[in-house]
Amino acid sequence: MASVRIREAREGDCGHIMRMIRELAEYEKLSHKVKINEEALRADGFGENPFFRCLVAEIVPAPGDLEGPRVVGYGLYYFIYSTWTGRNVYLEDIFVMPQYRGQGIGTKIIKKVAEVSLHEGCSQFRLAVLDWNEKAIGLYKSLGAQDLTGLEGWRCFGFEGEAMRALAGH
Repeated sequence: MASVRIREAREGDCGHIMRMIRELAEYEKLSHKVKINEEALRADGFGENPFFRCLVAEIVPAPGDLEGPRVVGYGLYYFIYSTWTGRNVYLEDIFVMPQYRGQGIGTKIIKKVAEVSLHEGCSQFRLAVLDWNEKAIGLYKSLGAQDLTGLEGWRCFGFEGEAMRALAGH
């Protein structure tokens, strides 16, 4: 039986990560929003000053298996700062390929992000989930996450495209 290992992503994993980013966007019905490519992932995550960190879930074959290790999931995160609580982590994406779901891989990724958060002196890590993704919401709650929308009343806003250019005076 093969086992799963969660490890820091390497530059050579960018092709796998990009494939899964596209799969996640398709699952979320937001494929049209994906604008990055594998080269951007390499530059932004593995350059001198990385914008993000990433974990990958890898199936490690049993001795004698002909197939090598397979990357089947990822968790992409970065550090943010709260003026109230200091260092925090934001888990931008967590994805496990459909055929590997239900085996605890997503939970292992989340637990590893929690370990990294504590190791880096963070007070919390946050993530967002689409309101229709009941399965993910259930998982996060079962692991002890709090729904901050109801608890704190925060609403998420963003500026992009023309609105961002207009705001910047361009």
